[in-house]
Amino acid sequence: MPITYIRQFIAGCANPALLNSFEFPSDVKERVERVLNICTGKTFGSYSESPGIKIIRHDIASYIQQRDGYPSDPNNIYLSNGAAGGIETVLKLLMNNSKKPSGIMIPVPQFPFYSAILTQFGAHQIEYFLDEDNGWPLHIDELERALNESKARCIPRGIVIINPGNPTAHKHNLFLLADEVYQENVHSLDSKFVSFKKILMDLGSPYNQMQIASFHSASKGWHCESGFRGGYFEITNLDKDVKAQVNKLVSLSLCSNTWGQAVMGAIVNPPKEGEPSYELYKRERSMMTNRLQEQATLINELFNSMEGIICNPVKGGMFAFPRVEVPCKAIEYAKSKDMTPDNFYCVELLENTGICVLPGSIFKQRPGTYHFRTNILLSAHQIKDMAEKFRTFHVSFMHRWQ
Repeated sequence: MPITYIRQFIAGCANPALLNSFEFPSDVKERVERVLNICTGKTFGSYSESPGIKIIRHDIASYIQQRDGYPSDPNNIYLSNGAAGGIETVLKLLMNNSKKPSGIMIPVPQFPFYSAILTQFGAHQIEYFLDEDNGWPLHIDELERALNESKARCIPRGIVIINPGNPTAHKHNLFLLADEVYQENVHSLDSKFVSFKKILMDLGSPYNQMQIASFHSASKGWHCESGFRGGYFEITNLDKDVKAQVNKLVSLSLCSNTWGQAVMGAIVNPPKEGEPSYELYKRERSMMTNRLQEQATLINELFNSMEGIICNPVKGGMFAFPRVEVPCKAIEYAKSKDMTPDNFYCVELLENTGICVLPGSIFKQRPGTYHFRTNILLSAHQIKDMAEKFRTFHVSFMHRWQ
């Protein structure tokens, strides 16, 4: 269910006449009026400044500063059409015109958006593998391997990080892209989100001088407002001439959509304790967070209870990536049909149960391993119902191909 506060804020921005209704809490009215007063014509139907509505950028900077404990400059904040729009803008900066293409390091398993956009730009994908056996951390040795092997084919320019804690980029003068859209989706009680910017600042010199772009989105977290296409990115330590190029790039599209900007503004400036909207906001947010934590646990328990499937705990994000020990006969049969073994497994699952999951080969995986990806967004009741169908299929599949 949508968060009431966010929807009230959007409704008020769209139709200010609603603010006269007694049903609108005073704190929502104040926030709406505060933003509308700075918009051209006091309406969200006007273009904003190219980087985004100024007061919302200030609110984002305050949010980042409170989260990290380090200063954030509103002039380094850019609103975008989802995090994807910001990532595309920053990647354009890293493309070169030399004979060798630019190379961007991306983690495997990967979000297909990265491989798609890099292909569109004619860039080289430098794939580094996360350590599945130990809960998906990244290791310096693996990063060094991937980087060194790529240099004959490209000029390495940047690295996409979804897991904080890597200083290698400084050694090789790489630009950091910190994809942090799941920062509000931490399901493990013993885990906590720490931004990559904070990590670099905590490390001190020379790491706190590294160039980094950090991305956030309205689509994930407790808010889950994907359709509004809201997002932002913050740039840190960019040379003024490079920053001028960022400003040129974002101005090409005039501005990101103002409704996405509004949603991001609501997310980073939620009701405070003591304000009229706070108790309902707190209750709805807790319900969403607790529900996702429960569903993450259920998904993990479901797959690990099946022989031949191994699933790491879903400590963050919205997806599980279980590994399937596909029998040798099934592997050979799939290859004879010009299918990957994981795709064969997923097609069989769909045709026999109606359950749709995605084969791991879409997201890349270590050679010789087979996975599928599924989300944790089904309700607990739906997960339990799905579990029986999945279990029956899996037992039958393994028995058939032994």
